[in-house]
Amino acid sequence: MSLHATDDGHPSRSHSVKNDVVAGLVAAAVVLPKAMAYATVAGLPVTVGFYTAFLPMIIYACLGSSRVLSVSSTTTIAILTAAELQAVVPDGDPQKLVVATATFTALTGVLLLIASGMRLGFVANFISVPVLTGFKAGIGVVIILDQLPKLFGLHITKTGFFRDIFAFLEQLPETSIITAAVGLLALFLLLVVEKLRPHSPAPLAVVAGAILASWMMNLSGRGVATVGNIPQSLPSLTLPDLGLIMALLPGAIGVALMSFTETVAAGRAFANPSDPPIRPNRELLAVGAANLGGAFFGAMPSGGGTSQTAVVRAVGGRTQLASFVTAAVSVATMLVLAPFLGLLPQAALAAVVIVYSLGLIQPSEFWEIRQVRHMEFRWALAAFLGVLFFGTLQGIIVAIIVSLLGLSSQAANPKIHVIGRDRGSKALRPVSASDDETMEGLLILRPEGRLFFANVQQVADRIRAIVSEKKPYVLLLDLSRVFDIEYSAIQMLIVSDQNLAKRGVALWLANLNPDVLDYVRASGLASQLGDTRMFKLVDDGVRHFEKSASLSAPNNS
Repeated sequence: MSLHATDDGHPSRSHSVKNDVVAGLVAAAVVLPKAMAYATVAGLPVTVGFYTAFLPMIIYACLGSSRVLSVSSTTTIAILTAAELQAVVPDGDPQKLVVATATFTALTGVLLLIASGMRLGFVANFISVPVLTGFKAGIGVVIILDQLPKLFGLHITKTGFFRDIFAFLEQLPETSIITAAVGLLALFLLLVVEKLRPHSPAPLAVVAGAILASWMMNLSGRGVATVGNIPQSLPSLTLPDLGLIMALLPGAIGVALMSFTETVAAGRAFANPSDPPIRPNRELLAVGAANLGGAFFGAMPSGGGTSQTAVVRAVGGRTQLASFVTAAVSVATMLVLAPFLGLLPQAALAAVVIVYSLGLIQPSEFWEIRQVRHMEFRWALAAFLGVLFFGTLQGIIVAIIVSLLGLSSQAANPKIHVIGRDRGSKALRPVSASDDETMEGLLILRPEGRLFFANVQQVADRIRAIVSEKKPYVLLLDLSRVFDIEYSAIQMLIVSDQNLAKRGVALWLANLNPDVLDYVRASGLASQLGDTRMFKLVDDGVRHFEKSASLSAPNNS
């Protein structure tokens, strides 16, 4: 079939539709096995995965600002959901789990819709990249440990990450050989194919092969655990339980934040230059509506997925038609293929989970962060260890607290540069080389950032220490990098001017931005300094110092 192009050079509409249909079919081959796997991660029946790849995907396709983003559940959301559902339904009662899932998903959707109404789209940037890197790595390790017993046909009681490791190692001698063979073979095949052809329909092929082997070899009769009976029907209406709201609210906040963050990140990552921009507040609305609508039909919380969206882009998908096709395949699977899926060995499903959880663990990203910023590396490490020691949701809270403490520390300890001249160009710059020169008697300091009550004493002490070391006649503060100055900081300057004068040092100010200049004038400090000690540019202050020094020098003629 030849390619027809429109006048603007883009493929014709018929070709675009064909590409989107193909993209949706290929994406379904990736999404549906993973949807089943994520449902098991959350401790839910595999059918919940199909429900999540149905209505939420359709709702987002109608409302979202991304042309290609595919919305279903993700690894991170699944493990967060598992932690919350286990807390409210510790006995795992199926009926209670259905209601709790509906409540949790609806609550997540409502929180996202409220955030949309409040225009909180900026929250997409609230979790820094280092924190997200550490958090996802911790999640990946937790999920892999959670799936290892299934891979080897073992059953352990979960009591915490480190205790679960010892429990798994203790039971390892009791491994079911045939279960381990099925699981490890599936794991090997997935790893090889993903290495050779990333984002291929490998999960579908492995799942289909495992089902065929289960049927031909009667694996369930040989002690291999299978998925079991799957209802051959569409999801039924489920109403949330308002009595569970307070118990699920903290977890729903965390899942809503993670769902929104992952959705915006994935949408931006796969947007073409010609696509409309991703609008965070519109994404809040779309993902919120997707979760709220899906809640009434058995879906677990959902968000934008990177792997399935990558597949859509890789095979030429350009519009949300691909998502509609994927959702249609999900419906067909529920109505036609459900009996066959019941034959799927749990070990093969565990292999799918493990392979796609490995992608969350990126040691190279930790190394890259450490190479650039040690503080952010500590944030990533705190997020990683927080998940392992305290749990999934608590881990990200720990990481965010560490991030905020780190930012507070930075704000409380702003940098103060000693400014000198480059001998070659005579340009003013922070002294960083042995050939940079300073002027005798003149000390130029450049503080950076906002000066306010939390850092004013630190700044004053450090300036005092530098003045004591350099012993200048004039201290010239270059305030070009100070974008705001609070009342306490202005009072510090007033007091410092008086104290420096007692030591024979004159305080000069230069390069004040308009807002800072207004505050300095309103405080009376500008009048106290006068025109001879306030300058528009640092160079003006330097020339004034040089002129004053030449006038006061003894006449040797």
